[in-house]
Amino acid sequence: MPTDSLTIDGQVAAPTKLNRGGLAALPSEARIDDVSRLDPQRSGRAVTLAGLLSHAVPADDATHVTLHSDDGFSASLPLDAVCDLGIVIYEQDGEPLNARFGGPFRFLIPNAAECKTAELDACANVKHLVRIELTAGPGRDTRRN
Repeated sequence: MPTDSLTIDGQVAAPTKLNRGGLAALPSEARIDDVSRLDPQRSGRAVTLAGLLSHAVPADDATHVTLHSDDGFSASLPLDAVCDLGIVIYEQDGEPLNARFGGPFRFLIPNAAECKTAELDACANVKHLVRIELTAGPGRDTRRN
């Protein structure tokens, strides 16, 4: 069962939980009001991973971001490679992102490579995201199973 909040923890100075309202309240430079500008096949509102992480304040030794879904799926990615690319979609048509579209939170790397072809592949586009964990070194990654 999806949760209505997104946890950001691990190697951060300010572990936090944000709901849809908290994401919408992030500074304007962290918000994306029209996801279709980045990916014409998608719509909705999102926040940048960089904006989320600036809110949580990554520790100096954080090297990876591990994205956890509510069903146990996870993808661990190099923080420096994904920080400026990744977004979290949280709303569509003024409503919470529907579960059939990966909601209530969905991580997306626009223009990612096909699954299992690169480190930042489409399999890292985690549906039903519940937790973003920063780690010193790679975290749990079930994409290759």
